[in-house]
Amino acid sequence: MRWLTLLVLVWLIIGAIAAGQRGYITHAEQNCAGVGTIAVTVLAGPLNYAGVNPKVTNCHVPQPSN
Repeated sequence: MRWLTLLVLVWLIIGAIAAGQRGYITHAEQNCAGVGTIAVTVLAGPLNYAGVNPKVTNCHVPQPSN
């Protein structure tokens, strides 16, 4: 179980590094798509260095009812 936890942690750290290198964290758009792009980049982890470039372009956040 420890190895799996360590593997997941390293995977996410590599994804966060990739998001930082692409400038998503420092220059992110302040909308749902910007946050979504950061999230999917972090989740893709090392796959970012194998050519995967996940992006979220269209997302809608539910609005509260009046």
